[in-house]
Amino acid sequence: MLFDYATLKLIWWLLVGVLLIGFAIMDGHDMGVGSLLPFVGKNDDERRVVINSIGAHWEGNQVWFITAGGALFAAWPMVYALAFSGFYWAMMAVLWALFFRPVGFKYRNLVKDQRWRNAWDWGLFVGSFVPAVVFGVAFGNLFLGVPFSFDQMMRSTYTGSFFQLLNPFALLCGLVSVTLLIMQGGAYLAHRTEGVIQDRTVKYAMISAIVMVVLFVGAGVWIQSIDGYAITSQIDPAALANPLTKEVVVQPGAWMANYAKYPMAWAFPALGIIMPLLTAVLLKARKTLTAFVTSSLAIVGVIMTAGVSLFPFIMPSSTTPNASLTIWDSVSSHLTLMVMLYVVVLLLPIVVFYTSWAYSVMRGKVTVAYIRENDHTSY
Repeated sequence: MLFDYATLKLIWWLLVGVLLIGFAIMDGHDMGVGSLLPFVGKNDDERRVVINSIGAHWEGNQVWFITAGGALFAAWPMVYALAFSGFYWAMMAVLWALFFRPVGFKYRNLVKDQRWRNAWDWGLFVGSFVPAVVFGVAFGNLFLGVPFSFDQMMRSTYTGSFFQLLNPFALLCGLVSVTLLIMQGGAYLAHRTEGVIQDRTVKYAMISAIVMVVLFVGAGVWIQSIDGYAITSQIDPAALANPLTKEVVVQPGAWMANYAKYPMAWAFPALGIIMPLLTAVLLKARKTLTAFVTSSLAIVGVIMTAGVSLFPFIMPSSTTPNASLTIWDSVSSHLTLMVMLYVVVLLLPIVVFYTSWAYSVMRGKVTVAYIRENDHTSY
């Protein structure tokens, strides 16, 4: 084997992070554009401009969502099982909301009735806004601990409910998520449009960037008062998956321990604060492509801040802390991780290359004139 088991566990923690970041940057800007749709498009032509700015790419960007879910299943099967069973109704809310996206894109322009089109516009908004909020809420609940436990046969039991997920801290994280993605979508939409649509987009994206920073800092202050998790027993990074062999304590300030241990980790929350503010400045100056880059770096900062704060935990248990899932004891076998690494090394560059090529070919501004000239082929 090219890598030992412990190294592979760490590599896959990084790779899952990369895939989540890729999903947030690529599919995230689609969701951001969809969330802005009813507000930056004031008539049918303008809304068609907004929709067609992402119409050629949104299906391809779903690859990141599917890949991240597949990687979670392959690398962290226990996490996948608990997340999709414990967060069942939250996942169903995301799925039901996402239904509006493909049908909204495909059906909206089939009937030339304003009430029909307005209904699908709000459907696209729901299909973009709701998942953005729920993803943030899910991350927020990880910091509070998820109510699950295992028996001696490693059968899991989840004792929470959907409404318990909607606690104040998790909802704050949901607002961080949605404002972050609206900023991302706004930067992209501003780059693809011009005139009054671009002006409105820039205004909303700048507001979202500033609000996101305030909320992100607020979440950072709040989390220092939340009891975190820490492993107190000896861990064998090369051991087989068994989350019941360790000792975990819940103590104040534990989620900040990694920043004291690795001061360089402060670079990630710094990115999460500085990059949105820089994005707002660049958008005001109409440096839209650079603004999209800085907005993407803000996403890197926010997601890595969450990852570094939780490390090595993936899903802490509020019911039985010792059963908390970490990167060391909830992963697949050495062989599975190695085979999946080969798959990722082979396929991920292809996905990145094809995506880059597609955006390069279909670059340029989407205008009302273009929509009218291509009425039958545009969304």
